Amino acid sequence: MAAPSVSAIVRSGLRLLTVQACWNYERMIGIGLAYTSEPMLRSLPGGRTGARYRDAMRRATRYFNAHPYLAGLAAGALARAEHDDVPGEQTDRLRTALLGPLGAIGDRLVWAGTLPAASAVGLALSADAPAGIGAAALLALYNVPHIALRLWGLRAGWRYGTKVGRALGAPFLTTALRLVGPLAAGAIGVALPLVAHRLAGDLDVAGWTATAVAAIVGVIVLRWVAPRLGAVRLGLLAALAVLVGTAW
Repeated sequence: MAAPSVSAIVRSGLRLLTVQACWNYERMIGIGLAYTSEPMLRSLPGGRTGARYRDAMRRATRYFNAHPYLAGLAAGALARAEHDDVPGEQTDRLRTALLGPLGAIGDRLVWAGTLPAASAVGLALSADAPAGIGAAALLALYNVPHIALRLWGLRAGWRYGTKVGRALGAPFLTTALRLVGPLAAGAIGVALPLVAHRLAGDLDVAGWTATAVAAIVGVIVLRWVAPRLGAVRLGLLAALAVLVGTAW
């Protein structure tokens, strides 16, 4: 098997950032996934004019709908399957099997975890920090993890190939899935009262401390009472409890 060159993998990594550029209702991000995989398929026997390359690209452009930040896992795994000369029917089954897990894990990790947590930290800092600090924190806390997730996925997908399911059990991923919800809820619970204070009036150090403690305690209690409550709803309930306590 002729493995892709380092430059080909780098190009695929950069193309991951554009995986949604050709989104459409018929194929979702299928064309973007093919565009991402293409540099890694050039080293197939026969090169870009060979039958293996053309067949692989035709399969790569088919329907695919999963979380874009985990699409690298599929791109790497499917490219590896093509290099390993896995039958086309089996490659198609692998593609279909990845749809649900990558979508569910990505939604839970990013949309219900990293994004609300980063947004809450940015809002909290914007409430009292110098101008621009909150926005910079939001951009850093959101973009650094999601870019790292994209690149890890591409590398892990190529490493495991048709056994890519093993990558979904990576210790860092399972730990992140367990912690990101409560962290997002806690961040929202702290941020909302601080933003309300910024809009409504002054709050001394004791008030800030009480707000943070109340939010954290509220998150812990609510997680115990309703462990399946989503991170955003959990954060909103914690913030509401703090606001009611402050008003009282």
